[in-house]
Amino acid sequence: MAKAIPFATLIIFFLVSTAFAQYQTGQQSQQQQIQLQEARQCRIQRITPSQPTQRIQSEGGVTEMWNEFDDQFQCAGVAALRNIIQPNCLSLPNFSPSPRLVYIQQGQGLIGMSIPGCAETYTSGQQSVRGGGVRTRQGEQRDQHQKVHRVRQGDIVALPAGVAHWCYNDGNEELVAVSVNDLNNNANQLEQKLRSFYLAGGHQQIYSSVQSAQQQQLQRVTFQNVFRAFDENLMAEAFNLPVEVIRRMQQEDQRGFIVRVTGEGMRMIRPEEDEEYEERYQSRSANNMEELYCHLKIRQYLDNPKEADIYSKQAGRINHANGQKLQILNYMDMSAEKGNLYPNAMHAPHWTMNAHSVFYVTRGHAHVEIVGSNGQRVYYDTVNQGEMFVVPQQFVSTMRAGSNGFEYVAFKTSSQPMKSPLVGYTSAFKAMPIQVLANSFQISTQEAQNLKYNREHQTMLLPPRAVTSS
Repeated sequence: MAKAIPFATLIIFFLVSTAFAQYQTGQQSQQQQIQLQEARQCRIQRITPSQPTQRIQSEGGVTEMWNEFDDQFQCAGVAALRNIIQPNCLSLPNFSPSPRLVYIQQGQGLIGMSIPGCAETYTSGQQSVRGGGVRTRQGEQRDQHQKVHRVRQGDIVALPAGVAHWCYNDGNEELVAVSVNDLNNNANQLEQKLRSFYLAGGHQQIYSSVQSAQQQQLQRVTFQNVFRAFDENLMAEAFNLPVEVIRRMQQEDQRGFIVRVTGEGMRMIRPEEDEEYEERYQSRSANNMEELYCHLKIRQYLDNPKEADIYSKQAGRINHANGQKLQILNYMDMSAEKGNLYPNAMHAPHWTMNAHSVFYVTRGHAHVEIVGSNGQRVYYDTVNQGEMFVVPQQFVSTMRAGSNGFEYVAFKTSSQPMKSPLVGYTSAFKAMPIQVLANSFQISTQEAQNLKYNREHQTMLLPPRAVTSS
């Protein structure tokens, strides 16, 4: 009997080990299948610049979305949309499980974020009947809230995952904002799909040019009000409000998710009014949480010629917004660049080493060429204003501006993207010995030397070749 115990223990150990090995094998197999599926998503035969395919009409504006099931967007793991907000209209509070970069293409407005754990350090002069706030000497109750940010044309705005935000157009023209969400970001633990969870709003009219009924249904549930589904009595208890108030908050709303503001507009502290507060804050020491998160800048003007990172008098300029300039991008692992190419100038052939690039054309047109990993051209054509296209990581691309110039904004899936150009001062060829180039391309040493040094005084932006008379 004493000998049976070790044998039984051995059997149990064998069974447990076998089960664990099968579990590990299953996990590895599942992980390999996921990796294989993700790899297949970037086996792109052709990239096609596109316009939005879905349009959601609200009372105060329009939300337009690109087809996120397009192969190029699936490869990059991104989703893109464009919001058009009418004057004196409000894009209602919402949050997303993936980080979002927003480029303000036109107009101006106010953006607010509700960051958990950060204090409501701003006080507005809006009267209220009850609730929290600060009373003035005259007995008027004021509203406290977190910082409101002024955004204008040319700004890039960072919206972290899970942070509720809103946008109000207080200008006299339409506010046009182009956004890209990084669905593959580590912050997003849901499926690779664009989702926005709205805290208010309701029914929307959807117009779609997507042919697949399944894709239409999936895109239809992108924006939904999550507050309305809760039990009204439970919410009344949670907010310490009458049930009638909660019932009105949850009632069917036909205005959509961009609504018109009634009355004289919204009264709140404007960013121009808080400079004195900022000076007082800078003179005090703040704890690490406030310093590193609550008071991080969320926007950067991306079209300032004086702050260009790459400048050529004959070719144009490029401005970067990355983790070094806008620290919040380090948390989001995203970045952006704004390119302004002069007529007939070239963006040097290059590849991005650690990021996908999502290009949106803001002005003009250009001839673009993109070559994939199989050595085949996946794009060889013209891109025009309003179109969007993806250059996947490691794909080599170049572009030549049209006769009227070319402007774009590129959204990147890394906070510190690195480019490797084939031409210019920092080119890969310039770093190689002449003999390596000569033997690689079967050219003479003189030709290899010309290959290395003909453009050594330019970086990324190449002026057009001078026209010589015959």
